[in-house]
Amino acid sequence: MWSRLLKRDESDELNGTSQHLYNLKNVNKEIFNYIHNRQYGLSRGDPKKLVKEFVSQQMPGLFQEFEYHLERVNKIFCSQWLNDKQVVIGTKCNKLLVIDLVDCRVTPIPSLKSSDESLPAVCPCGIHSIKVNPSGTLLATGAEHTNDLAVYKLPTFDPVYVGECGHEDWIFDLEWIDDEFVVSGSRDNKIALWKVSNSDESFTSRMKHLHVPEYAIMKPEVVEDVQKAQKVRALSYNSNREELGVLTLNAHFHLWDAKVFKEIYYRRLPHNKENVCLAVSKEKSMYAIGSQSHINLIDPRSTNTLTTIISKYSGGGVRSVSFQKDIITIGTGVGQILFFDLKAGKYLECNCGHACSLEVGDGMLLHDENYHNYFFNQNSPNAVYTHHYDSTGTRLFAAGGPLPAGLWGNYAALWS
Repeated sequence: MWSRLLKRDESDELNGTSQHLYNLKNVNKEIFNYIHNRQYGLSRGDPKKLVKEFVSQQMPGLFQEFEYHLERVNKIFCSQWLNDKQVVIGTKCNKLLVIDLVDCRVTPIPSLKSSDESLPAVCPCGIHSIKVNPSGTLLATGAEHTNDLAVYKLPTFDPVYVGECGHEDWIFDLEWIDDEFVVSGSRDNKIALWKVSNSDESFTSRMKHLHVPEYAIMKPEVVEDVQKAQKVRALSYNSNREELGVLTLNAHFHLWDAKVFKEIYYRRLPHNKENVCLAVSKEKSMYAIGSQSHINLIDPRSTNTLTTIISKYSGGGVRSVSFQKDIITIGTGVGQILFFDLKAGKYLECNCGHACSLEVGDGMLLHDENYHNYFFNQNSPNAVYTHHYDSTGTRLFAAGGPLPAGLWGNYAALWS
């Protein structure tokens, strides 16, 4: 493997013995030091960890795009890997779809209907979150009513539960606390805790003999207001510290103790426009928050500190963000995916010295009446509303669609 990555300089000698020094221009220095010291029995550190860190830095410059054509699907807001060949996506038009990345087959998953007790949210706006529980046995997402929760069994997508009467407005995000408990956050300023059990006793006790006999209807265990919140926009759970990060659209970051489901800390963010995405690094205990022109980094262990990264494309904002070792991947609203190196404190650079970025493809844009009346001859790049690496960190699924609310279209691609 290393023979393809390391270049030798045959003009140098070390300690009088012909030794080849490696050119470090393209190589992580920690890996070089590990290999160099190994021959003297001085190696320290985990080689697997070093390789993963090296791969996370090198992969963006090697990625190539393969687009998927999804016809009349409007704006992909969320996605999750199911296995090494399948990704599930949720759309603004309230469709739940499974994409086979190998044969390009798209399989629709039926939405789960709520009971007559559930009142739908005004002006529904699709599926904004998909989350798989830690054991990979259950998937939580939005139901047919966008203020209700739907839970499916994996890998078959058999319906399990519909959670209702927890929210009055759209569910914006979901997070599993463990295999049984899932938290939902809504633009009604509330978060709700749901218990999902596969036991027959629980199923029978919660069953309602209404119009949906195939699955159970459940109510939330707890519903709490998020103080000072105006629309809960994103959630992120750190299982190492059992804490839940909550981001609200009015630029507040809240931290909740997941064990007792109570808020323990909050702070106002310095950039108050379009705080729409949140991610956590469990290894670093650090949260990344994307706004219109910045990425803010918060470490709850030091509550008074905050690090700000200025986005290279401020106009379209940051629409998705994630951690991959020391690399923060940033999906923008202007058709670019960026990579920030936390160790170096700057955007990741290609071998040529320029900032490494991925320009996403054209996707599909519907040339309807709105397009011709308001957007004709205007450049409308695709916003990257969602992106996720596979388990190896060597493939990146990215998806989204045009940023203006009046445009109908989508973008989905595998970068590998």
